[in-house]
Amino acid sequence: MFEPHGPKRFSDIVTDDETWFSFFIIPPKSLNRMWVDGQIDRPAMLRPGFQSRKRMFTVFFNSRGSLAVDILPQDTKMTATYYVQDVLSQVMSAINEQRSKFSTSKTLFLHDNAGPHKARATTQSLRKLGIQVLPHPAYIPDLAPCDFWLFPILKGRLAGQKFHRIQDFAKAVNSELRTIPEEDYQGAFRITLKRCIESHGEYFKGL
Repeated sequence: MFEPHGPKRFSDIVTDDETWFSFFIIPPKSLNRMWVDGQIDRPAMLRPGFQSRKRMFTVFFNSRGSLAVDILPQDTKMTATYYVQDVLSQVMSAINEQRSKFSTSKTLFLHDNAGPHKARATTQSLRKLGIQVLPHPAYIPDLAPCDFWLFPILKGRLAGQKFHRIQDFAKAVNSELRTIPEEDYQGAFRITLKRCIESHGEYFKGL
């Protein structure tokens, strides 16, 4: 259990997760469905086996909206050292900018049990910053509303677009994040936490 330091607010929770984005995202199968008559050839569609360049994005957000986006450099692995030195520094700057009147000791981190998140270097760094980490059950990967809410939205909106430069790709991702209404971010948190309570801590999938 974490030790509380004064009253908490819903917006004190900051969550993050990583995902791979291809420079060309294949549209979902539902968009490939169409009616054709016997005299018209069905247009060729890209298959899941299509290969393109990809990069790992780490997205941080809270109930107010997106906080920070990190793009893992090419040929680099996500390690605790990288997470602490490069990723956390970005999100801390964003938190301080958004909440200039509050100390970081009010911030609650909600992330899964990935190696870089639970590494000693990460936990020690967060402790020094006064940030509390919410306990995350080992077999409940869905508490951070990313895989079953935010990432599908982003990939759906970017589907069919092809990017040649990482700068343009990053700009598009950040632009889409800003268009998501604040109430949608709040709703994702509320629904996720409500489902966790209703399931009594047992595994659940999706929102």
